[in-house]
Amino acid sequence: MKVEGQVVFLGPGVMAEAILTGLLEKSMVGPEQVLMSGPTTARLQELADRYGVATTTDNRAAVQRASVVVLSVKPQTLERAARSVEGAIPPKALLLSIVAGAPLEKLAMLFGSQAIVRSMPNTPAQVGQAITVWTRTPEVTADQQEMARGMLAAFGQEIYVEEEDYLDMATALSGTGPAYVYLFMEALVDAGVHLGFPRRIAEQLVVQTVKGSVAYYEHSPRHFARLRNQVTSPGGTSAAALYYLEKAGFRTALSRAIWGAYERSLQLGKGKKRGSVTDDERT
Repeated sequence: MKVEGQVVFLGPGVMAEAILTGLLEKSMVGPEQVLMSGPTTARLQELADRYGVATTTDNRAAVQRASVVVLSVKPQTLERAARSVEGAIPPKALLLSIVAGAPLEKLAMLFGSQAIVRSMPNTPAQVGQAITVWTRTPEVTADQQEMARGMLAAFGQEIYVEEEDYLDMATALSGTGPAYVYLFMEALVDAGVHLGFPRRIAEQLVVQTVKGSVAYYEHSPRHFARLRNQVTSPGGTSAAALYYLEKAGFRTALSRAIWGAYERSLQLGKGKKRGSVTDDERT
């Protein structure tokens, strides 16, 4: 489904570029339909040179004729962005937000928009492999909903949910998820170096192991426990390794980390600049 009218990006960051790339590659928009708005002229010039899109530093002027406004600013600058376009977004325009932690009610209050899609993509969008959870306000029309679905599918997979609460959960699980994966991979590489591998070889082993494991699951999807059991022989090396991971509280640490990210997403939605200190952090 081709997007009709002008698409304006408020915030020309990495995720905005990833979305733009997907839309252009899927021919959902042409460069002449896109306007990127932000405060940094060097970044805007880079995008103009790379994609042939128009750019501006004037948010208010940018949104006045938009049919879709992609809100891609950082959570900490959300209110400033809203003030910069106050009263300027056309009433029938769709506001598509990728701002972490910003609920629909807050977006409606700040931007005066009614047709709003709230979404949570993740950084694999940069290579067309995102997973995006999204929801909408009742004012989003059927055509706008399908247009939003197509836009989000242009850079990966998308999952529509009725309950907005799932968006904060998705922020903690899939939105922040690449950070967990990279930390895990980094730890594996470091362990390989500790064993005696050159770092280059350790990285190659880890990357292909992760890629191959995911590919095997996709080829023959089963419960992850069954796949783990397939490589865990009684008294073998995998059993020894898993014993130490369980003893060290691997599952618990990961679960608590994701819960911490979920709580932080809720705090961002309430406009808190910093998270509260937990009992564990005080000791």
